[in-house]
Amino acid sequence: MLIDELEVYIKAGRGGNGVVRWLHEKGKEFGGPSGGNGGKGGDVYVHAIRDIGLLAKYRNKKSFEAQRGEDGRKNSMHGKDGKDITIDLPVGSVITNLKTGKKIQLLSEGETVMILRGGNGGLGNEHFKASTNVRPIEFTLGKECEDADFFIELELVADAGLIGFPNAGKSSLLNDLTNANAKVGSYQFTTLEPNLGDMHGFILADIPGLIEGASQGKGLGHKFLRHIKRTRLLIHLISLEEDDVLSKYDVIRKELEDFDKDLSEKEEVVVLTKTDLVTEKELKEKVKQIKKRNKKVFTVSILDDEAMKNLKDELVKILRKI
Repeated sequence: MLIDELEVYIKAGRGGNGVVRWLHEKGKEFGGPSGGNGGKGGDVYVHAIRDIGLLAKYRNKKSFEAQRGEDGRKNSMHGKDGKDITIDLPVGSVITNLKTGKKIQLLSEGETVMILRGGNGGLGNEHFKASTNVRPIEFTLGKECEDADFFIELELVADAGLIGFPNAGKSSLLNDLTNANAKVGSYQFTTLEPNLGDMHGFILADIPGLIEGASQGKGLGHKFLRHIKRTRLLIHLISLEEDDVLSKYDVIRKELEDFDKDLSEKEEVVVLTKTDLVTEKELKEKVKQIKKRNKKVFTVSILDDEAMKNLKDELVKILRKI
């Protein structure tokens, strides 16, 4: 099961305390100060990897904490710094600090960002030694670290997103265009989570079926609309089983605009699916209807190998240009 949002508590490492220590040397009754400084607390980083299912790994882990800095030691030895922690997250993750409201998005594989800083170590009594203070007893505690609750949500980073009503044929088309193995069924909402596939180096995402009102949370809700925010191309599928393909097109377009105006302005092609279920006359009429809104219209059936090859070639050409 794909988990695409998560809330966790994360804490950096507190700084180690400075200490009061004295030199103990043979033949010297009163040694000088030798208390070392505390080590710095560990920082917290997030790191992007290509694994969209990674958030499921943290399903039962609600907190992360970096290591505390070590306290100072005798003989002027400083404490060790606490170990940093790095949390792996899927490419496309948006990390929101619920304390500050600051957002970070991981857009490329290998990207690493610090999200919390560990506390500085305290000062030992040797630090306070001076000509007027030869036996200092002052020291400071380690500094508090940063901590916060974080909301992590996944926005899939794909080159193209397949959108449309349930049963428009998105999963079937994804399977045929790529090496994906998405579940296919003859009922609504077969796809309950986004599927990805590779088409000659371009990543396609099959977005779960949208319905009227999806931008307000109806059906599977608007949670999946965010997955197409970063796509470069929308592949809008409409089944030729629909009596009025134009109205179906307009409904989905309105949902995109209501959710985020930028979505409605993305490059888009329309693919009319299931040509094997209509006559040539019906096909021509429905293509004519759609071209009132979008001139880039393709017609396919997954049973027609030549049509599928032509579609794949054309999509690759378009993606190379944008």
